[in-house]
Amino acid sequence: MPNLKLQRKKNLSTFRRIALGSWKTVGDPSVYGSLTLEMDEALRYLDTYREVTGRRLTLSHMMGKAMAATLEAMPDANAIIRFGRLYMREDISVFFQVALEDPLSGEIDLSGTIVHHADKKPLLQFIDEFEKSVKKVRTGNDENLEKSRSLFKRIPLFTVRWLLNFIGFMGFSLNMDMRWAGVPQDPFGSVLITNIGSLGLEEAYVPLVPYSRVPLLVAIGAVKDVPTVKDGELAVSKQMRVFATFDHRVLDGAHAAKMAKTLKAWFEHPFEHFGPIEKEEEHSRLD
Repeated sequence: MPNLKLQRKKNLSTFRRIALGSWKTVGDPSVYGSLTLEMDEALRYLDTYREVTGRRLTLSHMMGKAMAATLEAMPDANAIIRFGRLYMREDISVFFQVALEDPLSGEIDLSGTIVHHADKKPLLQFIDEFEKSVKKVRTGNDENLEKSRSLFKRIPLFTVRWLLNFIGFMGFSLNMDMRWAGVPQDPFGSVLITNIGSLGLEEAYVPLVPYSRVPLLVAIGAVKDVPTVKDGELAVSKQMRVFATFDHRVLDGAHAAKMAKTLKAWFEHPFEHFGPIEKEEEHSRLD
């Protein structure tokens, strides 16, 4: 008699196959931490931006821009490890995890999109690039992504880990441009962001992904009404928790503390950091 009654799961999503090929077991340099952000001003900025510009600014957009500024203020965090040595990135790119449903199996799948040079782009351009890219991912029109998803669906499961490690070694350890093999240039960026609040989750810590070489992962929780004391009186404020996982080989508590100050400044004083809100001319919008 078996110890457990088990049945093998079939129709695995692309992400689930990749996940099975990514981690053997526990035991990695992960460090976890959380930060509570006061969100009253950030939400006021978001609402004002939508009203004035007609664009659907989201907390994911704001977090992407704020994290780009955070990495700019703390360049030590914008790094990868190659052959046991730290290498600093010259550009700041932000990767966003995107949830979607596999059209064939109905399995919940995870994919993503990236905004390159995120620190250099105004908020409006950031939003446009993000939304166009996410639309391509969700409609299956991202050619490179669809090739990758198709490949990982076809290959035997026991080869997934080998292939992922090979891609990581070639693309990061050897720093080779892998576009000839259908792998986008710098596919995972400097930091990975996932909005767990949009999925109805209040908190979660995202695991490091070995082959991506991303040393910092950020999960955005849901915005909640929280009783607080302001000027000696009880009040209700909007708060959001942010959950970070970072590679202890790259970052430590001192780095995290300085980065937290930058992130809090952007969200608690958004009108000073995200830029002025101006109504754009119709002809200036990107197609």
